[in-house]
Amino acid sequence: MPEQPRAWRVVLEHIERDLLDGRLGPGDRLPSERDLSADLGVGRSSVREALRVLEVMGLIRTSTGSGPQAGAIVIATPNGGMSTLLRLQVAAHGFPLDDVVKTRLVLEDAVVAALASASDRDTTVARRVLAAMDDETLTASEFLALDAQLHLALAESSGNTVIAATMAGLRTAIESYVLAGSEAIDDWQGMSARLRAEHHAIVDAIDRGEADAARALVHQHITGYYAHVPGLRPAD
Repeated sequence: MPEQPRAWRVVLEHIERDLLDGRLGPGDRLPSERDLSADLGVGRSSVREALRVLEVMGLIRTSTGSGPQAGAIVIATPNGGMSTLLRLQVAAHGFPLDDVVKTRLVLEDAVVAALASASDRDTTVARRVLAAMDDETLTASEFLALDAQLHLALAESSGNTVIAATMAGLRTAIESYVLAGSEAIDDWQGMSARLRAEHHAIVDAIDRGEADAARALVHQHITGYYAHVPGLRPAD
């Protein structure tokens, strides 16, 4: 089980590199699950997890069945802040946990405050990710990948490209230690239900224009996870 998150990340990062380097573009079809599994040396379940995340990110569309329309097709490519920040993810692997958490608190405080205060706020993408996260059949690794994507979607919606780029660069680091912490949680279903409720509360506060409430909720959300996960020390 500990190998599975790393396996699906291999698939995700392989496809992201092909998108960023122009080897894949809109209209191109991805190799089949079987071919990706064989080429990358991972299980087909890992391939499916990676494709699910890419679909929620709006980069691919998948169709079931057989024939020329089946499988996954690229419908968009990473651009702007997403493209730049995907390239920064590698650097984030070695950052200390406390530094990443404290940076998240600063960045996400600014993100939710800016969104809630904006007259033209748009949480459409965040709501789409929230809907995907409400699926109770998600594995912990799928759920937490979407969790990281939700926070990135809010950052990108804030309109601050520097914050969005930094959050995207931290995505892998955030996922890795949050997932490591999840393996120590006895009641993952209970924890995931709690995280779902917190995510909805944050986005609801943003949509109501309640900046102070959104800031308090996102702070509690980030620090609360570490306070309840064995082996993780909450940020100061």
